[in-house]
Amino acid sequence: MTNYAQIVDGIVVNVIVADADFVATQTDKTYVACNRGGIGWSFDGTNFISPQPYPSWTLDENNDWQPPTPKPDGNYYWDEDTQTWLPFEQ
Repeated sequence: MTNYAQIVDGIVVNVIVADADFVATQTDKTYVACNRGGIGWSFDGTNFISPQPYPSWTLDENNDWQPPTPKPDGNYYWDEDTQTWLPFEQ
């Protein structure tokens, strides 16, 4: 059994676990085998790309979202309003 993503207009709308014979019978739907991806992800014909986490983040050459500044070591979260990493309060 394999994971398959159902693609509609370049967006994953469903993920199923099925065998290739079943998927071949689904002529009214587009399924792509996947080991990465989920509902809401985009598919560019080759790669699955997660939704953009924040408007300021950009996609790198590996299709991973990168923040404007690297995350510092430790327990930080991204604050889009200030465009900075802020420490979690403990």
